[in-house]
Amino acid sequence: MNSATVRGLLVRGMLAGLAAGVLALVVAYLLGEPSVDRAIAFEDAHSHEHEMEVVSRSLQSTAGLATGVLVYGVAFGGIAALAYCVALGRVGRFTPRATALLLSGCALLAVYVVPFLKYPANPPSVGEPDTIGRRTALYFLMMLLSVLLAVFATILGKRLAPHLGTWWATVVAVAAFAALVGLAYAFLPVVNEVPKDFPATLLWRFRLSALAVQSVLWAGFGLLFGELAECLLNPKPATAPGGNGVPAAH
Repeated sequence: MNSATVRGLLVRGMLAGLAAGVLALVVAYLLGEPSVDRAIAFEDAHSHEHEMEVVSRSLQSTAGLATGVLVYGVAFGGIAALAYCVALGRVGRFTPRATALLLSGCALLAVYVVPFLKYPANPPSVGEPDTIGRRTALYFLMMLLSVLLAVFATILGKRLAPHLGTWWATVVAVAAFAALVGLAYAFLPVVNEVPKDFPATLLWRFRLSALAVQSVLWAGFGLLFGELAECLLNPKPATAPGGNGVPAAH
């Protein structure tokens, strides 16, 4: 793959990430923000200290939310596009479109779902301010382990395929990934700082909305980037103006 193709895929990945970010922004605003508002109301009702807002809540839920989600989409779209350049043709005989969907699904699993199951997202008023650094470090450690284990499982499956066949090599690789993730879950410390009187339904809805935002983001990216990559890597031949399917003369 030459540098022009890599550059083209990178640009398309960032554009697909931006477009997927717009879809995720709609989901975050409609599903996530109501839960955030109720969590903030709970915190205000149970706190005796009222701090002055540096940034208004209305600005946080509109411009702030849009900036965060769209920048996230563009950044991870670019990173995913570079990973796509490495994975294309090396993970199986998939079309560019299918490879993009496979990559986005694996990214959702390794980058978000696996860390989420160990350290799920929490709304405002959940978590001690003094432990935010420790909780953040544990979350990113789990994310790093998940990505490394996913890479290891992919390499393991490729090495075993000539001996076990594609099906059983995939089964062994997935089982190895699940077992190693389970060990990481067991050895990493548990974090549970949810107040006893915090509404369980609100916590569940907030976490479900956070998962929905990421799912829409990565599914949208996979579909959009897959189409863009397919058009770049497998362009359709131009046809004659008459539309009779005869390639145009050059």
